[in-house]
Amino acid sequence: MSENGETAFTAVLETTQEEKLPGGRRRMTLNMGPQHPSTHGVLRILLELDGEIIQKAEPDIGFLHTGIEKQAEALGWQQVVTLTDRMDYLSNLANNLAYVLPVEKLLGLEIPPKAQWLRVMLNELSRINSHVVWLGTHCLDLGAMSMFFYCFREREDILRILEMFSGQRLMTSYIRVGGVALEPPRGWEKVMAKFIREFPAKVDEYESLLNTNPIFVERTKGVGHVGLEKLLDLGVSGPMIRAAGLPWDIRKSEPYSSYEKFDFDIPCYPESDVYARYRVRMEEMRQSARIIEQCMAGMPEGDWKADASKVVLPDREKMKTQMEALIYHFKIVTEGFRVPAGEAYVPVESPRGEIGFHVVSDGTSKPYRVFMRTPSFGNLQCLSDLFVGRLISDSIAGLGSMDFVLGDVDR
Repeated sequence: MSENGETAFTAVLETTQEEKLPGGRRRMTLNMGPQHPSTHGVLRILLELDGEIIQKAEPDIGFLHTGIEKQAEALGWQQVVTLTDRMDYLSNLANNLAYVLPVEKLLGLEIPPKAQWLRVMLNELSRINSHVVWLGTHCLDLGAMSMFFYCFREREDILRILEMFSGQRLMTSYIRVGGVALEPPRGWEKVMAKFIREFPAKVDEYESLLNTNPIFVERTKGVGHVGLEKLLDLGVSGPMIRAAGLPWDIRKSEPYSSYEKFDFDIPCYPESDVYARYRVRMEEMRQSARIIEQCMAGMPEGDWKADASKVVLPDREKMKTQMEALIYHFKIVTEGFRVPAGEAYVPVESPRGEIGFHVVSDGTSKPYRVFMRTPSFGNLQCLSDLFVGRLISDSIAGLGSMDFVLGDVDR
């Protein structure tokens, strides 16, 4: 056997170790993962088992490390938007918004109402997209294969809408410093209205399949409980904290991008188990659809990007007829734009919880520092509390209920 083959063989042997305990029992140490990226991400969990009961669980991250924070220091301010797409690929628009808001704060930009409402509308559509993917894959983990197909039916409709707006299905980079990337396409209202009109009935369909399903209820109710105080100590946010009885949502507590103008509720359940987290996300999808309806009904007229010639690319027609616009276009594309020295942080409510970018500028055309506070990293801190003392079969339900994305963790 070759040296590489011996090394690989030894590594396989070392993944499982046994320790004898009193009474003839054995404590087993084994790897759960690293998982393939098509599951919950490349995460390794080191487990210690006493029979089927988990005694210890240690998450091991870093298998998907990209160095995005460091890459941001070598790019122009506007170029960093493309990096934020790739952190959490299920809610890239929330990442875009969380980044551009502190940059716009440093620039002192005033974003037109239409651009703000477009941002809200598409962020809520992205929230629905993220939650239906979570629901489909979570149920697949628990053995309910049909739900995966139902959920991805709606996801496909959402991706078509995002492609209609941006030209891309996943990494849209649609929210930019100063507004949005492109003017809303012709006919978007009709397509969006059809989706929102039909979507609430689809949520009812999901619930009719799951709410009283004895297998789903048995696998989720009372499973994966973590107390509210513990979650707060660990920095957990989003649906997990709301499923523990705390009605905390940044869209309400610290409104941004005109969220204060929309009427919606914060779903909240006190049980803090897998079933409560499912209920919170189901109701959040309904509330997102409600916000989108308000966006469509009251969409302001006007520009979809700020009037800032040194930061935002001028209209193509102006560029072809006005020398000043041509010069600014050339300078922005080749050199970027400068951001006044300073630092800013603005939190945003993503589908997974609080995401925020702490950006630091030294007055140049590139960020001095971009630090990302991502929800998946914070939520992953409670993994041990979800696992220890529980059956290994229940760990799958608890793991899925966290709804983390490893690209959001390994930055």
